[in-house]
Amino acid sequence: MILERPSATRGHGSSATDGLERRQTFSSGAYYDPQWMGFGALRVLNEDRLAPGAGFAPCRRANMEVFTYVLSGALAHRDSSGTERVIRAGDLLWLGTGHGMQYHHSNASDAEPLHILQAWLQPDRVNAEPASGIRKAAPGHGWELLASLDGEDDSIAIRQDARLCHLRVAPGAAEVRSLEPSRRYWLHVATGAAIVNGRDLFAGDALGFTGESGRLELAGAGATPGGLLWFDLPA
Repeated sequence: MILERPSATRGHGSSATDGLERRQTFSSGAYYDPQWMGFGALRVLNEDRLAPGAGFAPCRRANMEVFTYVLSGALAHRDSSGTERVIRAGDLLWLGTGHGMQYHHSNASDAEPLHILQAWLQPDRVNAEPASGIRKAAPGHGWELLASLDGEDDSIAIRQDARLCHLRVAPGAAEVRSLEPSRRYWLHVATGAAIVNGRDLFAGDALGFTGESGRLELAGAGATPGGLLWFDLPA
C-alpha cells in the first residue's frame, strides 16, 4: 500500500504573536485528523518556521525520540541537563527524552528566520536515561545516514529499530532504494522537488509505503537539488 500526503492537505497552524507558522503531517496538539494519527512508530512530523527572535514555550517530554532537522537558519537549544547548543542548517539534533527531559527551542538569530522539521518516534523501551546528540551535515550529494539503532556509519544511536536518512539529489540525477515488505517507510520532501516512481513531488509532499517490495526510483527535478528525509521503520 502507498499513502500519499500532499503538502496542501497537512494541518496548518500559525501564531503571529509567537512568530510561528506550522504545517503538521500527523495529528498532535491542536490539530486532529483521525485519518492521520501517525505512521507506525512515527508519531509527529511538523514543518515549522520561526520568525527572528521567536521561540517555542519550554516543554517537557518523556519516552519519545525527538528529532529536529534544520533546513535553514540556526536553532538555539537548551535542556534540563544543562546542555546549550546552536544547531545549524543541515544538522540533526536528537533528544532521547527517556524518563523525562525539559527543553527549549528558539531561533538563534534576531535577524534571520528559522526553518526546521521536527519528528517524533516512539522508542522501543520506556524510562531510559535521557540523552542527546547532534549529527553534523555532510557535504555532497547522495544518501546520508543520520540516525540508526546501532549508530552505524557515525550516525546517532537511537532507541528504536529505525533508520533516518537524508538524500540530496541533484536535478537530473537518479538514486534507487530497495523496499522490503517486512518494513514500512515514510518519504518526506524537505526542500526542492523530486520524481519518485513517476510521481512529481514538491517540498512538503510525502509518501508512505507499507507491505511494498521492489525498487524505489528517485530523481532530482527542478532547478536546485532536492532534499528528502527517509524514515525506515519497523512494521
